[in-house]
Amino acid sequence: MAAGKARAAGAPREQWTGQVGFILSAIGSAVGLGNIWRFPGVAYENGGGAFLIPYLVALLTAGIPILFLDYAIGHRFRGSAPLSLRRLGGRTLEGLGWFQVAIAFVISLYYTAVIAWALSYFVFSFDLRWGADPAAFFQGDYLNVGEPGFSLEFVPGVLIPLVLVWIVTLFVLGSGVAKGLQRANVIFLPLLLVAFLVLVLRALFLPGAELGLNALFTPNWAALADPNVWIAAYSQIFFSLSIAFGIMITYASYRARRANLTGPGLVVAFANSSFEILAGIGVFATLGFFAAQQGILVDDLEGLTGVGLSFITFPAIVSEMPGGPFFGILFFGSLTLAGFTSLLSVLQVVSAGVQEKFGLTRLQATIGMGGTAAVLSVLLFSTTTGLLALDVVDNWANNIGVVGSAVLTSILVIWVLRKGPELQAHLNAVSTFQVGKVWIALVGVVAPIVLGYMLISRIVSLVLEGYGGLPGGYLGVFGWGTIALIVIAAVVLTLVPWRRSDLDRFDTWPPLASDSQRKEAGR
Repeated sequence: MAAGKARAAGAPREQWTGQVGFILSAIGSAVGLGNIWRFPGVAYENGGGAFLIPYLVALLTAGIPILFLDYAIGHRFRGSAPLSLRRLGGRTLEGLGWFQVAIAFVISLYYTAVIAWALSYFVFSFDLRWGADPAAFFQGDYLNVGEPGFSLEFVPGVLIPLVLVWIVTLFVLGSGVAKGLQRANVIFLPLLLVAFLVLVLRALFLPGAELGLNALFTPNWAALADPNVWIAAYSQIFFSLSIAFGIMITYASYRARRANLTGPGLVVAFANSSFEILAGIGVFATLGFFAAQQGILVDDLEGLTGVGLSFITFPAIVSEMPGGPFFGILFFGSLTLAGFTSLLSVLQVVSAGVQEKFGLTRLQATIGMGGTAAVLSVLLFSTTTGLLALDVVDNWANNIGVVGSAVLTSILVIWVLRKGPELQAHLNAVSTFQVGKVWIALVGVVAPIVLGYMLISRIVSLVLEGYGGLPGGYLGVFGWGTIALIVIAAVVLTLVPWRRSDLDRFDTWPPLASDSQRKEAGR
């Protein structure tokens, strides 16, 4: 074991094979379930076509700047989120890195379950197994939804695909960065794009499609005066780019020393947003057809976002449209592929952190970390209480955990440690697109103000109003308890000694200014 740890600590860092592999992998991480089932509904509910204005502003003032911040940290300090942040700012920032790792671990547990649902519905699409009442089928026949609580009554229809998803995921992770993550994204991302383009083109030629497109893109300019619309735009950009919880720090650390960062970052950001708009067109063209078939307005439809859109509304639409099974296969196949490429990036955050902290090989980390995550995922989310637990854990992990991580990162890096100029210089030294002091202002002022408001307002709402009408005790365990466990895990892992001796010796270009600065970065 000691020899294995020595090899893990001293071996050359894995790398993407080139810029294209990195870009495809980063896009695969960013394009996930939320692009398909969240953006169309959020845009529709927040001004329609007018929403694109705050959406673009949010992308330029928060999304891309924080993406660049993650890239700069990971690429300069050559490690997972905990190691890079420790080298940047000592043990305090290491704790923030482990906070991000813990968030990624929690998200992986339930994200895998949703992919398992999508995989099941991919199979169900061949014979339209959900029948005439998709809502009853999803909650009753398929998930067997029980009362709030914790149950060990497993649902075979969820358990089997969930185990299959974990097996494939761990195999890819165990294969490494280039042979596993990159190869999977090079295969699955083009496949996702082709399948989704076919789906969108089919949707555009459905009778009534124009009703849905008019509902989505007709601008409500008055909505721009509502602060909540702008907050919704920042929220959508923030959650869709895979930023602030370790993914892009980890991914950037696998790039070559002098690799371009900002140019590919712009490609990733705009590719992600383009896919969201494409998803909006496909989803609302389909909803327009459904509304026309029902003889109602799109406004009167229910389930326009999230789980309800994907697993209740869309199956109902598929049942009514010509060539429905083919459309269902494309939709749920796309959902599975989008979720899988994002899941790989989430779990790589955890795997990389564990490898570097404990001096493990890639295979050891995959088996240990992945095996633990798989068991917990099965126990929590393949039972009759899995749907309710998933909804609550997702809400707290994203709206409290991820947003809190972003606020802390901006404040600590820019204001407390004053590392903005160093990271700016690093980006400019290796990249074609140069960033100026405006970038530091966006990361250090705009982002923490907007995201801080989001965080505080969400906490106040959850404390005063609860969530989904669920009992306070249940929310305390699965909601606030999730955040408590994430914090405890971050503290404990920070206190555990590192199993490597090269914390202050790492390959960076341009080099740190002095030996004393290098030692301080690794303290």
